[in-house]
Order: sequence, then C-alpha cells, then structure tokens
Amino acid sequence: MSKVLVLYYSSYGHVETMAHAIAEGARATGASVDVKRVPETVPDEVAAGAHFKTNQSAPIATIADLEHYDAIIIGTGTRFGRIGSQMAAFLDQAGGLWMRGALNGKVGAAFTSTASQHGGQETTLFSIITNLLHFGMTIVGLDYGFQGQLGHDEVLGGAPYGATTIAGGDGSRQPSKIELAGARYLGTKVANTATKLFG
Repeated sequence: MSKVLVLYYSSYGHVETMAHAIAEGARATGASVDVKRVPETVPDEVAAGAHFKTNQSAPIATIADLEHYDAIIIGTGTRFGRIGSQMAAFLDQAGGLWMRGALNGKVGAAFTSTASQHGGQETTLFSIITNLLHFGMTIVGLDYGFQGQLGHDEVLGGAPYGATTIAGGDGSRQPSKIELAGARYLGTKVANTATKLFG
C-alpha cells in the first residue's frame, strides 16, 4: 500500500477543494493518504482584508514530512502564470532533502487553479513540475484516459500535465463535476503508480 501526500496552498478554497478530491481518488486505491497545506506567508490583517479562506482543516506541513511519502501531489493557485509564493517559499526550504536525494524516485504530480481558462494553468503546472524534477521525482500527469478534459461544451480546466480548475475573476466559480472527476483520476493514477513502484 502506497503512502501519498497531497500538499497544497489555497487562498480562497478552490485548490483546497481539488486537494480533497485528489485525496479521495488516491484513497480509493487503498493508499494511505494525508492532506496537508503549506504555511501562509501573508500577514493576518492582509489575508483578512483580501478575504482569504483561513479556516482550512488540513494541518500545516513541514519540510521533514516530505521524505516519508512514496508520492507527493502538489497544488497551488497560479500567480502570474507560475507557482504561488507561499508554495515557493515552502519548497525553497527543501535544499537538505535535495542534497541527500531523499525524494529521488518518488512519484510527483501537480494541480492548480486560475481565474480564467487562459490564466496560466499549464505554465503553473510546469512551474510545479520543474521543482519535482529537480527533486528527482517521477512525474505522473492527467493522461487522456480521463476523457473529461477533452470536452468543449462548457468551460473546463484540465491539462495532460495535471488537474486544474477555473475560479473566475471574482472567485465565484467552484470546481465543476468534471474538474473534480479529473482530480480524483489524478489521485488514483498517482497512488497506483506509487504502489507499482514501492509495493
């Protein structure tokens, strides 16, 4: 049975929702799954003024946690087409793990949320994947076994590089059924891959 960490940063709850759907998909394989978030770096008064969702139930992760998993699935909202600064600040502390090769060969995957369809979903996924490759991880994407990402009858997230959702400019749009199905599919694929590699 593989051990999977879903690690995320979410300002407004969209990435948090996706994280729990990914965890659901991973758990369906029998994997042991933890959902954790990275620390907020924005001052409390700024977060409150910007209406950040501060009551998230996931515990705060530490860098030391990472090496204890067979797979790590990382998600963050996009910031100008790249990884959010909170996630970047967290991963920037992983130099010791990198030096020891502690994550070499583990399974990695990415997910994100953007305000619009063309708001940088794929570049943000690659921004996450770049970190995972530097850690020596084996990357799993959202392959076309998930046919939902091929639809064009409605606005949809999803890319072969990872699961995504679209929040809308004011954050009012929540992850759709298809986007959540893609997230669950990614969780299942990562957990199954980790189980094949690590038993």
